[in-house]
Amino acid sequence: MYVCLCHAITDTQIKQAVGQGDSSLADVKKRLGVADQCGKCARMATQIIQNQVAIEPHFYEVA
Repeated sequence: MYVCLCHAITDTQIKQAVGQGDSSLADVKKRLGVADQCGKCARMATQIIQNQVAIEPHFYEVA
């Protein structure tokens, strides 16, 4: 589904950005440009990011 109509950014793209290490709206904004024009998508984008961060596996370096 389209989240940001100004830049044609989808929820899948936002989830992929989180999978690549982004963990905040600011991070995703830098990578994709989401919420940098009219801003109407910021709330939905933030919710998608938070949900995705919660389910992404976390990897820790083992001694």
